Amino acid sequence: MTKSGVLHIIARMNIGGPALHVAQLSSGLIQNGFEITLVAGRQAGSEGDMTDLAKEYGLSFHLYQNLGARLSPWNDLYVCSRLWRLMRSTSPSIVHTHTAKAGALGRIAAKLARVPIIVHTFHGHVFSGYWGPGISTIVIIIERILARLSTVILTVSETVRNELLQYNIAPPEKIHVLPLGLDLTEYKNCSIKRGQFRRELDIESDVPLIGNVGRLVPIKNHHYFLMAAHLMLQSDFNGRFVIVGSGKLATELHKLSRELGIGDSVIFTGWRRDLDKIYADLDVLVNTSINEGTPFAIIEAMAARVPVVATSVGGVPDIIKSEATGYLVPGDDVHSLVDGIVCALKAPDSMLDAAQNHVLKHHNLESMITRTVNFYSKLLKDIGYVV
Repeated sequence: MTKSGVLHIIARMNIGGPALHVAQLSSGLIQNGFEITLVAGRQAGSEGDMTDLAKEYGLSFHLYQNLGARLSPWNDLYVCSRLWRLMRSTSPSIVHTHTAKAGALGRIAAKLARVPIIVHTFHGHVFSGYWGPGISTIVIIIERILARLSTVILTVSETVRNELLQYNIAPPEKIHVLPLGLDLTEYKNCSIKRGQFRRELDIESDVPLIGNVGRLVPIKNHHYFLMAAHLMLQSDFNGRFVIVGSGKLATELHKLSRELGIGDSVIFTGWRRDLDKIYADLDVLVNTSINEGTPFAIIEAMAARVPVVATSVGGVPDIIKSEATGYLVPGDDVHSLVDGIVCALKAPDSMLDAAQNHVLKHHNLESMITRTVNFYSKLLKDIGYVV
């Protein structure tokens, strides 16, 4: 293959699925003959830092301090001009943006720099659950305009694609599904670390351990998780609950757990990178998000044979078939959430096998890289590039 330059742009390399996705995908594309450059902004202090992945995966990396989430017209104009200059100097064949702000600035700069192929991935969307209806409407209008600058729009699941179509972001022929994948080896084999996390927490092996993994931000709806914990503990449930992650709601959630009288039964670990050790000792993973794309925590837990209970939002139903590979619950009925957790504690081996087999088949890193290579190659052929 004649080498083709690809510039990936993401708002920040904070701990979470998009950063890991971009790093692992970029590494795989390099191995398939693409020249990859990654640009990211500085994450907030409470978000956790994964910029070290750029070095770990041998990526050409540019850190733009002002590309983070906070909106600032002057800073954003400056970042857009820097991106334009980078594109003019490196002449990438493809600019591929991820996350909302990077998608806006990156696509504008790419259009001005006359980059032939402009791709944007919706890892979810921010049209609901983030702001009030007024701001949401403005965001939708902006995304419709940005879609016109894009060669193609990618989504991580069929449900997210359908939601974009419902919001009239772009015509159907312009929106494609490219499922996420990641290296699942350490999760598939995590049973060898069983007992380590429980010993760290001083929790006996026969005590049920219910976990939630993710950023402590409003969209993840940890209040719902804590309300379910409160209800279960009031009913003499003898288990413990662990929240893995950090974020701007950390103090508020600590306070809520104390106010509910469950502070001694809820453990906050902060950010952790040794998730395989944590999944090895969880009895159930609970995802309580208001809105999602494809949550990596769910995929990781399923690969580790941990039963999952999740709110039926966004792309989650594309991963979990309720009562077949996990349990889906509504986002506004704590009793249903409790019932789901109770069922998950008794999940049969056949369900855990089905869940693991599903993610190993459909969300593995190798398949994602192959799909992306083929997709890029088709886009390049369409503009007459020899591959």
